[in-house]
Amino acid sequence: MVQALHQSTIKSLPLLARGKVRDMYAVGNDKLLIVASDRISAFDVILDDPIPGKGQVLTELTEFWLKKLAHVLPNHSTGIAPEDVVAADERDQVAGRAMVVKRLQPIMVEAVARGYLIGSGWNDYRATGKVCGISLPAGLRQAAKLPEPIFTPAAKAEFGSHDENVDFDYVVNLLGKDLAEEIRAVTLRLYSEAAAFALSKGIIIADTKFEFGLDDDGRLHLMDEVLTPDSSRFWPASGYAEGISPPSFDKQFVRDWLETQVWDKTPPAPRLPAEVLEKTADKYREALTRLTA
Repeated sequence: MVQALHQSTIKSLPLLARGKVRDMYAVGNDKLLIVASDRISAFDVILDDPIPGKGQVLTELTEFWLKKLAHVLPNHSTGIAPEDVVAADERDQVAGRAMVVKRLQPIMVEAVARGYLIGSGWNDYRATGKVCGISLPAGLRQAAKLPEPIFTPAAKAEFGSHDENVDFDYVVNLLGKDLAEEIRAVTLRLYSEAAAFALSKGIIIADTKFEFGLDDDGRLHLMDEVLTPDSSRFWPASGYAEGISPPSFDKQFVRDWLETQVWDKTPPAPRLPAEVLEKTADKYREALTRLTA
């Protein structure tokens, strides 16, 4: 198994932030170096055990989707090699797992598209018959395919807290009607195009979240990770069925194992056994191989 990177230690650039998975450094005033570590979070808790090779999978998949969806809207990619912006002895930390990107003004809304009824959407539907204020037909089962994809935004939470599902009016009040409608439209288009492509490769994208930012001219850009197993639910089409939580290529494998443990979903999380680490790494790698082969 490859050596895991839990945290980068770049000294040649100013560290701006560490997220659940990514470490962010400043490259001048207008660009960022984003390093995808092998950290994994579940239930908004960062686990002590990294998934070997996960950061490379996330980066390679993001770059793949950015190129494939570049016709829909601009994105944050610069094409600059990350090895060119760090010291020589730090290049091994960024090789294959980092991107140099434009520095944008982030939109403080998680832009979520759902094509299937699962996760928090399923919980909301059972309680209210709606997801983020959108009424859905009665009698839908867990993992049911929706009549059409829906935009179900979430308010970004403080680090360590849970993002909160909100309705479209929340986004309008936060961003204004024009930008809110643009984000909704582009989110659904990105999801629909990606879902159709993935299905041709035997993968169902049940749902996904996108991150957007604005450049200095106010133009909307796609940014951060895109259509990865961390930001999406990937199901093998061959294993799909309604009424269950289908098997997945994403960190649902880790979540499902954690659900069997006695744990109150606050730090520290239980340590992951070697078998779970290996199987999760295999799931991530298989998703990448299927989609990009």
